[in-house]
Amino acid sequence: MAGSDGPAISARVALLFTEAARMTETYEEGRRAADAQQIRVGLVQRELAVQRREVRALHARVGEVARAQYRAGGSLAVTARLLLARDAEDALQAEHSARQADQVVDRLMERSELAERRLTTVERRARTAWRDLELRQSRLALVKEDLEKRLEQAQWQLQAEAARSVAAGRCRGAVRLDQPETATAGRAWVAPVAEADGYALSAGFDRAGAHWARRHTGQDFAVAIGTPVRSIGAGRVESVKCGGPFGIEVVVRHADGWYSQYAHLASAAVERGEAVAAGRPIGQAGTTGNSTGPHLHFEVRLTPHLGSGVDPVRWLRERGVELRGAG
Repeated sequence: MAGSDGPAISARVALLFTEAARMTETYEEGRRAADAQQIRVGLVQRELAVQRREVRALHARVGEVARAQYRAGGSLAVTARLLLARDAEDALQAEHSARQADQVVDRLMERSELAERRLTTVERRARTAWRDLELRQSRLALVKEDLEKRLEQAQWQLQAEAARSVAAGRCRGAVRLDQPETATAGRAWVAPVAEADGYALSAGFDRAGAHWARRHTGQDFAVAIGTPVRSIGAGRVESVKCGGPFGIEVVVRHADGWYSQYAHLASAAVERGEAVAAGRPIGQAGTTGNSTGPHLHFEVRLTPHLGSGVDPVRWLRERGVELRGAG
């Protein structure tokens, strides 16, 4: 369409999706780290409680020794014993006992003070680390919230552009999307939406309802507007249409004679006759045509025409693709 900013907004949505996914992962990593640090704080506090009991026991022991010295008369009693000693051996024993008692008290006091300092340091470090993580998470949450707002705004701009294309009955040309890094290399078949993009299976195959003239002819994936939609397998684009009940739709012909359909898109990323590989982005999910909300309508057919569909969940399962949430 003349004057359309469709390609720009599609690219922006795709970029924001990538940024949002990266930010969400960073945020979750921070949340897990904060949770782990909080657990460590709890462990340290429990250790502190145990060791403080030991410190109190040390203090009590110091008191006992001090009281024992007091009852014995302290240094005066030792001096008296030295003066009244019957012989040198008795005097030496009295002096040795006094030195031992003093050494016990000194050691107990040193252990007590050292334990208190160590425990205070450990607790302070643990609490500081946890507070730093909490502060970082708060900052990340603000950035994440702003990013999500910008993404939501861009998504509805994309949908509005798609609605104009459908109303005019003209596709605005392929909006090329960067090939994301996926785990699809070497796989013959994949799901039409990546699990990382957080889809939920909604209306299933052959389901009856007021929204369909007869029965539902495919499998719906509830996803956000702009979610990358990918070819389930290698093939060639049979058609790209903009208009009618399916809104913006892409049909791919596969080498073994099967066809896959992707409907209610917000944009198409391929053109008719183009070769595609498994996992190749072919469009962005939307809510064009007869759609009650953002989702991908996906079909597997024996022919490129409506009415020749088979259960896509079972079909994919037979080819080694298990959809999350499938019964």
